[in-house]
Amino acid sequence: MPYGGFNPKRKRGLFGLISDVPGQISTLVKAEIAAFMAEIKDKAKVLGLGIGLFVVAGAFAFFALGVFVALAVIALALVLPLWLATLIVAVVLLLIAVILVLIGINRVKVATKQDPDGIAASIHHDVEALKGVGDYGH
Repeated sequence: MPYGGFNPKRKRGLFGLISDVPGQISTLVKAEIAAFMAEIKDKAKVLGLGIGLFVVAGAFAFFALGVFVALAVIALALVLPLWLATLIVAVVLLLIAVILVLIGINRVKVATKQDPDGIAASIHHDVEALKGVGDYGH
């Protein structure tokens, strides 16, 4: 029988219908949770595949970088002695690494600097207000 069809044999009182509401709400919530979990599971599979592809691409890029470094040494070795070409490429790579580390340190310092008007200060102020201490407006 389709939903919404009238069946006089199934006539029920208001209290009977109201007593069904918690069970129907529970069923609806369970169905919504199941649908949500299925959606999350599907998205997790796709996300996992994407992350796996990024990791493989990163490995190939890492090896390609090594080949380019070898190419730089070989190219310099055409005009300089091999030891000098290798030393020049190594020094350039170390300079790049030092510059990147200094930039990274600067960014970490900026990100971890205390903000007197930030979230942590706001939470501290709210906690003091709840305790009834500190300077807060009434």
